[in-house]
Amino acid sequence: MRVKICGLTTLDTLDGAINAGAAYVGFVFFEKSPRHLTIEKASQMAKIVPEGICKTALVVDPSDLDLDTLLDKVPIDMIQLHGHESVDRVSEVKDRFGLPVMKAVGISDSSDLIYLDEYSRIADQILVDAKPSRNSVLPGGNGLSFDWRLLAGRRWTTPWMLAGGLNPNNLLKAAELTGAKQFDVSSGVEASSGVKDIKLISDFIQAANGEL
Repeated sequence: MRVKICGLTTLDTLDGAINAGAAYVGFVFFEKSPRHLTIEKASQMAKIVPEGICKTALVVDPSDLDLDTLLDKVPIDMIQLHGHESVDRVSEVKDRFGLPVMKAVGISDSSDLIYLDEYSRIADQILVDAKPSRNSVLPGGNGLSFDWRLLAGRRWTTPWMLAGGLNPNNLLKAAELTGAKQFDVSSGVEASSGVKDIKLISDFIQAANGEL
């Protein structure tokens, strides 16, 4: 199983994720998030990530100028669109910036599953996340999960990743119910909001590897 540790904000927790065996590391560029990074800090962090680990930039409804500014300074491998971007916008971002694009799709009930089919036709990867509550200012990282049974038996030709409410204790149950092989975690490996815990990061990746 492949793990993405999202919302890393410090060099020591980034180092912890790398040493624990993360396949992806995620940097958040959304000012309302407690995990938001400045471009300068993100550039410093991204440059220490070894080859072979995918550096992902989480952005929310970015303009072309936003992405130009970000990608000019930060060596990113994948753009994660986590807002209300349309299928056409995903295609535009792919064509203009020449990087793989992961599109986050929020799930609340079975009526949302159609969006997974739509975005999987154009995105390079799909992030299947819990739909945030109406009052939430954050598009993800809220520690919410959805009914994982909704994904039972469903497959897409596009690689996909499960997110939302995951932690070291429920990861294997989530894998059993959904068949997911890739997992994204943020708040589930934090000591407090926006503050990653190196031991929880290690525990999560060990659980994914069947070592807990």
